[in-house]
Amino acid sequence: MARIGLLGGSFDPIHCAHLDLARCAAAQLGLQQVWLIPAARPWQRASLGASPAARADMVRLAAAGNPGLRVLDLELRRAGPTFTIDTLRALCAKPPEHAFVLLLGGDQLGNFSTWKDWEQIAALVDLAVAPRPGHALQAPPDLLRVLQASGHALLRVDMPLADVSATQVRERAAQGLSLRGLVPEAVADYIQRHQLYRNPPPPNGHP
Repeated sequence: MARIGLLGGSFDPIHCAHLDLARCAAAQLGLQQVWLIPAARPWQRASLGASPAARADMVRLAAAGNPGLRVLDLELRRAGPTFTIDTLRALCAKPPEHAFVLLLGGDQLGNFSTWKDWEQIAALVDLAVAPRPGHALQAPPDLLRVLQASGHALLRVDMPLADVSATQVRERAAQGLSLRGLVPEAVADYIQRHQLYRNPPPPNGHP
C-alpha cells in the first residue's frame, strides 16, 4: 500500500513551515504523497482570519506544481465543527489502498489527548511528529499505550526549527509588511491582492 501523509489544519494561512514539514516527512518516512487538508471550522480554534474558500485557495497555490502534494477539500464540504476523527473514518472506510500517517507539530503532541476520540485516531494511523520551537516532543503515556496496542507507531520527523507561525504571518500582513520567506510567493501575492488579514478588514470582506 502507498504510504500517504495527512497534514491538516486551519492553514490561516499556509506557510513555509507547513511545506517544510510535508517535504521532510515525505523524504524521511517514504511517503508517496502528502495530502493537505484545510479545516472548515477547527473546534479548538477561535474565529479565523480568512474564509474557508480563501484558505483553500492559498493551500492550492502552495501545492501547485508539486506532484508530492495533493489538496483534499473533504473537511470544507462537511457541515459542523471539524474533527480529525471524522476525516480519518471517511478515508479509512474505503478498501485499504493507502497506509496513512498523520503529521503533527510538536505543539499538538502535548494536547493530543484532548482531541475528540483521540484513542480511535491512534488506532487508525501512525503519528509522525516534528519539533516546534518551545515544545518538547514528549508524548502522553496514554497515547503511547494506545499506539502500541493497535500496532501503530509514533515517528519523528526532523526538520529545521523555523520560527514561523500563521499568527506571525497574519500580524505582518495586518501591518502591510513583507511576507517574503514566510509563505510561498503565490500565497503572499494572494494575501496582498485580496487584502487578507488587514485590520480593519477591507469593506468587501474576505474572498
